[in-house]
Amino acid sequence: MVKIAVLVSGGGTNLQALIDAQNKVIKSGKISLVISNKEGAYALERAKKAGIESKVVLKKELGSQEAFEEKIIEILEEKGIELIILAGFMSILSENFTKKYDKRIINVHPSLIPSFCGEGFYGLRVHEAALKKGVKVTGATVHFVNEIPDGGEIILQKAVNIKKNDTPETLQKRVMEIAEWKILPKATEMVCKNLKK
Repeated sequence: MVKIAVLVSGGGTNLQALIDAQNKVIKSGKISLVISNKEGAYALERAKKAGIESKVVLKKELGSQEAFEEKIIEILEEKGIELIILAGFMSILSENFTKKYDKRIINVHPSLIPSFCGEGFYGLRVHEAALKKGVKVTGATVHFVNEIPDGGEIILQKAVNIKKNDTPETLQKRVMEIAEWKILPKATEMVCKNLKK
């Protein structure tokens, strides 16, 4: 089994989708660790309930991005982690970090990349931008992570139709349920299978 670490910052709904998909969709990998960059993130509670080890790494305690990333790498290496999943992780990783784990970090983004992505596009902002632009279709993308925010190779995408009376909140919920929670476990299994070759 490929050892997986999930990096989180918030509620952990995507983490929950991964936990629920374990052994059903994700058969070639196992979530062995959850790392949060926020104390008290509800995602940590989800990890605890699922019996998954978790760690909190705080940038403000470590003083710099470099020290923060070094601490995360130290934990990942200690646990023998082979695949990293960013599930609502609100910290952009440096080129040093992403190069070290080339094709071994994946992220889910709540739009059809290359639309509404890159620096500053996260959370509700993505859905606000899609509605403001008047697009008829949005969705989610799972991609490899490189040094460019949302710039890595696309693994899977799923489209979601926009409804006339959508708000950023209703759209966010639908994109999660129809797209993110479906394609993130699927892409995880695809990448794990590939890593085992």
